[in-house]
Amino acid sequence: MSATGGAVRRYQAEHRTTYSYSGEVGSSYGRAYLTPRDTRGQRLLAHDIHIDPAPSDRSVGTDVYGNITSYFHITATHRVLTVRGESLVEVDSSTGNTADHAVLPWEQARPNSENGVFAVDYALDDYAFDRHPSEVAREIIAYAAESLLPGRPLGAALAELNTRIYTDFRYKSGATTVSTEVAELFVARAGVCQDFARLVIACLRSHGLAARYVSGYLATDQPPGRAGRLGTAATHAWAAVWVPGAGEYDRTGYWIDLDPTNDQFGDERYITLAWGRDYTDIPPLRGVSYTDAKDSTITVSVDVRVVEV
Repeated sequence: MSATGGAVRRYQAEHRTTYSYSGEVGSSYGRAYLTPRDTRGQRLLAHDIHIDPAPSDRSVGTDVYGNITSYFHITATHRVLTVRGESLVEVDSSTGNTADHAVLPWEQARPNSENGVFAVDYALDDYAFDRHPSEVAREIIAYAAESLLPGRPLGAALAELNTRIYTDFRYKSGATTVSTEVAELFVARAGVCQDFARLVIACLRSHGLAARYVSGYLATDQPPGRAGRLGTAATHAWAAVWVPGAGEYDRTGYWIDLDPTNDQFGDERYITLAWGRDYTDIPPLRGVSYTDAKDSTITVSVDVRVVEV
């Protein structure tokens, strides 16, 4: 049990990415966001990243958002590159920072306003600003306004917006790419978790709220024969919105995770890898390969297993 009275879950997670090339690759550089974060509700117990072929050079650093990044350079000639992250993580979401506790009017959660109790951290402005080029079109502002009614409690507004995106948009693998814009998704009404996270972030930022993009894993323990939650076969994506703190658990402010792909809020099933303003800040893997190969393929698999505490 945790100090706050909730159950702790422990997970063994394996994230495997394989690149296959039709010809030889002479050199590869990579950057990975595969190390789960340590947060108040999450503890990283063990972690390693296995790379084949073995890199001639590798290092670990921290980016501007506090995420752990791993760099590697492979100089051995290869046709297949495999990157496998293994993590042992404990998660406890019973911190009291849930949508049920966000009863203040949503307008008071804007980071550029006085919340009446504590000064706002200026760094939050980075999460409230629109992207460039802009993702906040008139259609997005109007769509969000249907849930963000004047004076409405923030938690209730978030719950309704979460449900509306889940209802109005269809999960369809392959319908979008990593470069698909929110405006395109809004017209197509179909996408994947990354798209829905970016949509809800655009909705929240369109009304001055601070929202960040979160990458991680979603554990599912559905019985055999029943459909699991969406987004569990690979890295999952969701959003988090900032709430000014004035309560027992966090007197400076806290973040509420919301997942429009599955119409639910974050809990002990969510394992956080990294967060930033957008997907482009924290892709699980990014790199450059020097090759004359005409074709290449990538396969990704994520396996999250509950282990005894």
